[in-house]
Amino acid sequence: MRIKYNESAVIAGAALSGTEAKFNVSSERLSTGYKINHAKENPSGIAIGKRMSAQIKSLQEAKQNASNAISVVNTAEGAITEIQSMVQRINELAVQAANGTKTDEDRDAIQAEVKQLKEEIQRMADETEFNGKKLLNGDCDLKGYADQKGIDVKTYSDEVPVGKYTISIASLPLDADGNLALTDGCVTVQPKDATDDYAQDFPQGTTISYAGNKVTIEGPNEFELTFTIDKDQATTGTVNLDLTGMGAMRVQIGSNEGQVLPIRIMEVSLDALGLTDVDVSTEDGAKAAMDLSKQANAYISKVRSRIGAYENRLEHTESSLDITVEKMTGAFSRLMDTDMAEEMTEYSNQQVLNQAGVSILAQANQRPSEMLQLLQ
Repeated sequence: MRIKYNESAVIAGAALSGTEAKFNVSSERLSTGYKINHAKENPSGIAIGKRMSAQIKSLQEAKQNASNAISVVNTAEGAITEIQSMVQRINELAVQAANGTKTDEDRDAIQAEVKQLKEEIQRMADETEFNGKKLLNGDCDLKGYADQKGIDVKTYSDEVPVGKYTISIASLPLDADGNLALTDGCVTVQPKDATDDYAQDFPQGTTISYAGNKVTIEGPNEFELTFTIDKDQATTGTVNLDLTGMGAMRVQIGSNEGQVLPIRIMEVSLDALGLTDVDVSTEDGAKAAMDLSKQANAYISKVRSRIGAYENRLEHTESSLDITVEKMTGAFSRLMDTDMAEEMTEYSNQQVLNQAGVSILAQANQRPSEMLQLLQ
């Protein structure tokens, strides 16, 4: 028996240190709610968990983006609904003014209402916004530019390839009132410049239609391009149209770069609707206004159908993001969260071992004093 070196106390102390370390780990897991609190506990697990946590937060923000986008299209549709009502009212007034029983004074009174309706349509197109962003003035549509003054690219379909297109303006005829009266042959499409890699050809079988100062070029596979001509600025000759494919509102609907939904809201101004020159103060003007208002109504219906499609898609996107966040949160919880029942069992076990270790260490420390009895 030795008193200088207490092997029992050393063994008991070492065991108690190990038990205490496990007890502290268990206490930390119970108090934080996380199964992995330090990288040393599970290096790969904490790397995966932190990446999943970042992705979950990003997806939650993407879901909020989708909700905001739904509010945007709802705001735009509400304004467009009122504009369509005013266009229908203009059509009613045009039908009324075209009646031969009306006098010039009657038509002047009708034109006064038409003028107010046109001003309100333009005001709504200029001032409808969401969070300071204009919605109906063309800012949220794909952009296109011409290399000649007086040519304004209004809109083109998603199926139009990005690039430079060449057209030719042969003539700019005017009617008796001094307005553009474009007819077949006034605008023609031209082949692309073979030396320009950015140039594009119009598809075979394109057709050109006119409505006031608006020109629409249509082709197979939903190819559609619309631009307007300003009689006071445009001149005859060759015009190059640069269709950039950019300008739509890009909604971030995912957690990674490139996971976006471009939302196009076409311009709904008087110019885009072709109602700038509507004048029902004469019988002929009223008859022309009837046709223009019907074309404007068809244009608005196309804009509304596109917005409705965006809203349906965004609702599905929002639901999909909800499901993804739910499933990823469950996976993150299984990886990182403490199983309280299991950990409480471990905690109780280590607590008992800790108490036992303390008791044994106390007894081991008393053994050298027992040696004194041999010296008596």
